[in-house]
Amino acid sequence: MERRAFAAALSAAAASPLLMGAASGRPGQPVKPQADAHLQREMMRVLAAVLQDRDTARTVVPWIFDIGFDWAPAAAPTDRLDFIVAYSFGNRPPADGGDPTKVLAEPGPMNEQLADVVAEIRAVRTLPVYAQWEIAHFLTAKHGLDQVTAIEPVIAADGTITYLSTDGVAAQVAELRKAAPGGIGTAGVVGWRDHIKRCVLTTEGRGMSAFAPEGFTMPDTYDPESGQPWTRRRDLYLVHDMVAQWTMKRTQLIAELYPNG
Repeated sequence: MERRAFAAALSAAAASPLLMGAASGRPGQPVKPQADAHLQREMMRVLAAVLQDRDTARTVVPWIFDIGFDWAPAAAPTDRLDFIVAYSFGNRPPADGGDPTKVLAEPGPMNEQLADVVAEIRAVRTLPVYAQWEIAHFLTAKHGLDQVTAIEPVIAADGTITYLSTDGVAAQVAELRKAAPGGIGTAGVVGWRDHIKRCVLTTEGRGMSAFAPEGFTMPDTYDPESGQPWTRRRDLYLVHDMVAQWTMKRTQLIAELYPNG
């Protein structure tokens, strides 16, 4: 009964025009729905009853809400940014076949869409760009942009390719920015609509201030032929991203609660 009541409350919140506006995919124009507070209260009520533990429910509900219901990144105008970091999303299998562990994938149409967003930002303000190679390919070949640093996969001595994770890319960019004039600076993050919040958080986790650029819409048209199965459809990707966010939260909480192990 409690779960049915919660499901009804969630359906009502999802139907709210304000909530739909918050999910419009326009970083920098957040619309906090009036339904948020009501939804969290209902989540608290149901979870407390299910767990028979109000204190634990009170602690956990904000985390559930943040990871499951809030997909908007922190955003800032372009004049506050010092550089752009662009994170890839998906790819396509190698065009001519071969061993996919030793033959680079094709960048794919989703990374072309991400490159188009970077080009839009660069048309407004010239900023150095650090982009995963899939995006960097289109930035140079299609848009002819300069000041682009490609973040490449790691290739072992035997030719085996290891593609970088979101955190792996952020770590490389952080190292490169340490040598930049004026220091690390503030990153303008470009990422897939459903990935960008985690991209911003991961960039921050590597010691960089990070924001989505205000006024630019991140792409969200999924490629059913992507070489990464979890990026072929939105429902599957959201599960993938929430798992990654929960892993980040787990690591953070253990470090905070038990800093000495």
